[in-house]
Amino acid sequence: MPYALFDHDKQIDQAFPTEKQAWEHALISGLIFDVPVADEAPGQVIPAGYHMKQIPGDGEVCEPAPEWRLPNEIS
Repeated sequence: MPYALFDHDKQIDQAFPTEKQAWEHALISGLIFDVPVADEAPGQVIPAGYHMKQIPGDGEVCEPAPEWRLPNEIS
């Protein structure tokens, strides 16, 4: 099953065959600035509510809405 990035219950990026590909695309496209790593110290590295999950079937392909992009600088 494919993976996609979600903001709470809304899919905000297209689906990819693997979780790794989905994280890489979200990072390259500017939806996130860092990827969570399991063996690092706990902490929020992606915006609250964002999460990756498997989706049924081939997955819904969608273009992320511009308002979901993070600013270039975070203060």
